[in-house]
Amino acid sequence: MLYLTSYMTHPIRMTNVGLTLTSTSGPVEILRGVDFSCKAGESVAIIGPSGSGKSSLISIGAGLERASTGDVELLGTNLSGLDEDALARLRRGRVSMVFQSFHLLPTMTALDNVRAALEIAAMDDALARAKRALDAVGLSDRLDHYPGQLSGGERQRVAVARALTCEPDLVFADEPTGNLDTKTGEAVADLLFRIASEQGSTLVLVTHDQALAARADRTVKMLDGRLH
Repeated sequence: MLYLTSYMTHPIRMTNVGLTLTSTSGPVEILRGVDFSCKAGESVAIIGPSGSGKSSLISIGAGLERASTGDVELLGTNLSGLDEDALARLRRGRVSMVFQSFHLLPTMTALDNVRAALEIAAMDDALARAKRALDAVGLSDRLDHYPGQLSGGERQRVAVARALTCEPDLVFADEPTGNLDTKTGEAVADLLFRIASEQGSTLVLVTHDQALAARADRTVKMLDGRLH
């Protein structure tokens, strides 16, 4: 019951998390004693200057990077004792990422990029689901186009469709509009917030864009590796 309560109310919890990396000039503290959590279905924007640790924070939260100190609990499971295979199983179909640089597979069509995510998550009717997801982001006429044949906004809409088609519990978005012009960025943000809200997905968003951050339920600021 403790597991269910934690998972259902707070899909991500980070307690006293630190990240220290080595460099030629010695250790560098990226994160310092960070406490962060969000409620199920909540949207949270993390703002702050470049180099403040925002991307590192969500990478650790998603289990893509290991914390040097502290505890990270993702979907009710402490990540400290999990190997890479166990982390992948935990995230599969339940945690998604949207990146600034899209991260689409260049040799796959838009449809196949989305379908692949569904197949990895072992979801039924992957093809039909992928088509519906692309239709929902306005790309029903781009199913057979490769990423190189799409505009930046279209590629990011494919990335949003891929991230949300599994109806994940938690979505991490790292500067999802950073490579887009203002109008296109607003359209992508509309999709991201609307679909996440409709599905009840928790959204943790890193951004430099104050207008985008203002759309979130809550905003926190990161400075010099600490949350304020």
